[in-house]
Amino acid sequence: MTQLALVIDLNTCVGCHACVTSCKEWNTSGEAGPLVDRNPYAAEPTGTFFNRVQTFEVGEFPDTQTIHFPKSCLHCEDPPCVPVCPTGASYKRPQDGIVLVDYDKCIGCEYCSWACPYGAREIDEKQKVMKKCTLCVDRIYDESLSEADRKPACVLSCPTSSRIFGDIHDPNSEVSQAITEAGGYQLMPEWGTDPANHYLPRRKTRITIHEEDLIRVDNPLKKEDRQQRAPTTRTTLDDSTSW
Repeated sequence: MTQLALVIDLNTCVGCHACVTSCKEWNTSGEAGPLVDRNPYAAEPTGTFFNRVQTFEVGEFPDTQTIHFPKSCLHCEDPPCVPVCPTGASYKRPQDGIVLVDYDKCIGCEYCSWACPYGAREIDEKQKVMKKCTLCVDRIYDESLSEADRKPACVLSCPTSSRIFGDIHDPNSEVSQAITEAGGYQLMPEWGTDPANHYLPRRKTRITIHEEDLIRVDNPLKKEDRQQRAPTTRTTLDDSTSW
């Protein structure tokens, strides 16, 4: 059975949020939209996003790293959000494994949100229905687009090619090969949901930092270390100009 999914390379993601904005733009105007924002510039803004990028700093100074972690619906092979839905609005497509929400059936009870261990579902405050990543299902099957453009908006917009899209059940696909070669892993597999989306781990690097490397030689605050300049003998602007 086909299982479409995203593979995200954490080693090359730079946290630019291009995937976030392109996702918002495409889906707001597409079949999944609108994605409503309420008071976006107020003290307590609310908004509906299918994809978010969380940024963390790990380690201790001076050996620290910044990690950008994109997160959206993982299109689990055993999604806990589906059986808890009382109206059948949340469902998993058998032909491609994509988990979707039927807005006409959704009553906004948020049971699916509580069941999802990844926090991937969001309530649309205006329409009062649950919304989530659709893998741009209205785009990837659009035959009016070229084959190269039949990918999720987030994949097409990523400037570092950190996002790969394909069938993880096909051993010859680009996503399957990336998972095998780079040691791709699932997010919180202990929940038993078997997430389809995978992450490629950051490569560990060792950096040797000496104490003297932490001191700027041109530190303007250390005036006592600055050498006195020799008096100039050249003609200056003050000497040659009448103010």
